[in-house]
Amino acid sequence: MKILITGVAGFIGYHLAKRLVLENIQVYGIDNLNKYYDVNLKKDRLAQLNAFEKFTFQLMDLSDRPAMVQLFQTQDFDCVVNLAAQAGVRYSIDNPHTYVDSNLTGFVNLLEGCRNSKVKHLVFASSSSVYGANKKIPFSVDDEVNHPISLYAATKKANELIAYTYSHLYDIPITGLRFFTVYGPWGRPDMAYFKFVKAIEQGNPIDVYNFGNMQRDFTYIDDVIEGIVRVMNKPPIPTADEFGQIAASYKLYNIGNNNPVSLSRFIEVIEQALGKVAQKNFLPMQPGDVPITYADVDELMRDVGFKPDTSIEQGITKFVQWYRDYYS
Repeated sequence: MKILITGVAGFIGYHLAKRLVLENIQVYGIDNLNKYYDVNLKKDRLAQLNAFEKFTFQLMDLSDRPAMVQLFQTQDFDCVVNLAAQAGVRYSIDNPHTYVDSNLTGFVNLLEGCRNSKVKHLVFASSSSVYGANKKIPFSVDDEVNHPISLYAATKKANELIAYTYSHLYDIPITGLRFFTVYGPWGRPDMAYFKFVKAIEQGNPIDVYNFGNMQRDFTYIDDVIEGIVRVMNKPPIPTADEFGQIAASYKLYNIGNNNPVSLSRFIEVIEQALGKVAQKNFLPMQPGDVPITYADVDELMRDVGFKPDTSIEQGITKFVQWYRDYYS
């Protein structure tokens, strides 16, 4: 079996690739190594992966159409996992074209590659951001998500619509995964928990938005990887809709801890793991932010028999240990 992972030098991509090569599965990874956050961290992730014989890396941008065409003409993949995207809610406000290039143009280039090479299963990263400011909780994949409040969220919703179309037109089994606030070792420096640990460790104040009253469904990286692997091995099959018409081989799942935690409590756990007290700078809500995320994972449990369950106490302790080792 040969798996293509896009965004392989990223947080989730790195962990997924490592899990697969340790299971003796051949992984072909691509990444453009953009400078959205510290490139050295991405290179260090890659250095770990390059030690494995089953891993191959190619520097590539999804928005480079000729390169993507050549990739699928010269390689044969059983499954594709698309984790490449321009991430970040707030960054999308000031840098919209970056999101169009990567998350829209790049995604269509990837779908075209899957179509022309008849890939058996495409799994792609969506986001809990698509739920916007939905009042109904927990968030279900059956909920209407037509009111995104950031461009990043809008591109992820667009990915879901475009993927459904390709699945319907070309009979490609496709699964979208809405990730909920993923955290853990080798994580992204732009994420709040990473910034909190760095600031508290260095004795600097932290910015606490919405005065600490937000809630997030924090999901530990190992749980996310377990969910991805189980979904990879279960391509969706076409089913009939209410009119008896055959629907697309397409499925969406939430991957979240199903247990929202207040930002204030999350900071307390970080303080306990570090053995230090944070200096807090309380601020109002930022544009593009939502007050709560909360994943309904019933369908994930029903279809693949898995539910994320790592507590923030366990997860943050592991992250702090990694952070101190890496930056020592």
